Amino acid sequence: MLLKIPEYLFWMFFWNTFTDAAKYPVVLWHGMGDTCCFPFSVGSITNLLKTKLNNTYVKSLEIGGNIVTDYESGFFIHPNKQVEYVCQELAKDKKLTGGYNAIGFSQGGQFLRAVAQRCPKPAMKVLISLGGQHQGVFGLPKCPSLKLHTCEYIRRLLNYAAYEEWTQQFSVQATYWHDPFQEDKYEAHSTFLADINNEVFSNGLYADNLKKLDKFVMVKFLNDTIVQPLESQWFQFYKANQDREILPLESSKVYTTILTYMHEK
Repeated sequence: MLLKIPEYLFWMFFWNTFTDAAKYPVVLWHGMGDTCCFPFSVGSITNLLKTKLNNTYVKSLEIGGNIVTDYESGFFIHPNKQVEYVCQELAKDKKLTGGYNAIGFSQGGQFLRAVAQRCPKPAMKVLISLGGQHQGVFGLPKCPSLKLHTCEYIRRLLNYAAYEEWTQQFSVQATYWHDPFQEDKYEAHSTFLADINNEVFSNGLYADNLKKLDKFVMVKFLNDTIVQPLESQWFQFYKANQDREILPLESSKVYTTILTYMHEK
């Protein structure tokens, strides 16, 4: 997801949100259809953070070590493999040993949440999710891609075969495709989102590790043209067996298994 945010708004928000903004390094994870370093998107945000935070260390994640693989990762490298790769990269980066703040853009938001839940060292202090799909998506109306036919193919594939084993392994978007008309199938066959949301089985470590965050901030973009439903960006989703009415967060299964701590802190 490519973003254009007015600089003054961006800066005011992050300065007030980060734990010791000028002290801790920042880790960024881009969204679908983007890379770590495009100068017109995440690359410009990297430079802005360095400038405003007194040259603090900013690590914009590049999956696979080159820009081509990094771009392709947004569509074709399973999130579990990406998260494992990122955990290793963060663990061996000596500049992060004292902790870091994190910003995830679009699907990078839920990927960084998986990092927080699965890899608590080095310690993530604050997680800011900008347009992340924390309860998944049921539609990608304007999927960004350098080739338009790629998006159309992905949409058709998800509509008909999202929960087939080969689709789950081939398509990143399939791993967080959440079909409200097939909740049982989603929970049984989602190979990423259902796991990090504790919908497969209750993993106490996921909740405990998420609780270690100083802050978990979820930003919803009201004019988002990619994510359906928009409420997924605030950890909400459709009620079962329909795609119109949104279930209140506190009534959802994921709230009782992983997010209750938000009201306890």
